[in-house]
Amino acid sequence: MGKYGLIGKNIGYSFSKRFFKAKFDKEDIDASYINLDCKDIATVKRCLADQTMDGFNVTIPYKEVVIALLDDLDTDAKTIGAVNTIKRMPDGSLKGFNTDFVGFTESLFNSQEGMQFKNALAESKNQLNAIVMGTGGASKAIVYALNKMGVKYQYISRKRTKTAITYNDIDEELMRNTWLIINCTPLGTFPDIDQSPDIPFDYINLSHIAYDLIYNPVETIFLQRAKAQGATTFNGLSMLEGQAIASWHIWQS
Repeated sequence: MGKYGLIGKNIGYSFSKRFFKAKFDKEDIDASYINLDCKDIATVKRCLADQTMDGFNVTIPYKEVVIALLDDLDTDAKTIGAVNTIKRMPDGSLKGFNTDFVGFTESLFNSQEGMQFKNALAESKNQLNAIVMGTGGASKAIVYALNKMGVKYQYISRKRTKTAITYNDIDEELMRNTWLIINCTPLGTFPDIDQSPDIPFDYINLSHIAYDLIYNPVETIFLQRAKAQGATTFNGLSMLEGQAIASWHIWQS
């Protein structure tokens, strides 16, 4: 019997356990999937040491710090600098992977809503601009996917850095030159559903695509406000499903 789990903090909201249980039941797979709610990195380390576990998914806030606890990384995870999938190898060692960028890319290209993105990307001759809110492990996977697609991007963070501008720096010109607006922060996640990134929504229009990696609630305040301005909107559920399926393929390979 295969045994898998999700490593994260305060993950009662997560749909991963439900997703994999449904998959296992539907396909008559002899496996289980549990939530491993870890209060600190020491708890994460104990979970990883459990030799009965065949693989893990990793979510906020451990996608980056977990790397130091692993024996090996695949090329994508090493380049991204974040891990969301861990496989216990036949010799008992732990290898890290990143399937978030796979789920994100597939959600854009394999959906009806993504048609606007595909058209915009084709028309822009690979000069499509995006703003990426957040600079954590999730955003690193998104930026990796954008680089592969030839999409230019600007990091947005609460503090100005060498690579990021602040929310106060977002002006009409930047929004006018941006097509894709991606929320990689946890703002708006259940139960704090009244929160949202502080961006100038008045500058959003029909040409914009708003993408929120959050999937609970189904429609965050960020997506609601963007939709009210005419934007095409995505939540993170299709990305979750895509990365989960990619994780399963890794565990079974």
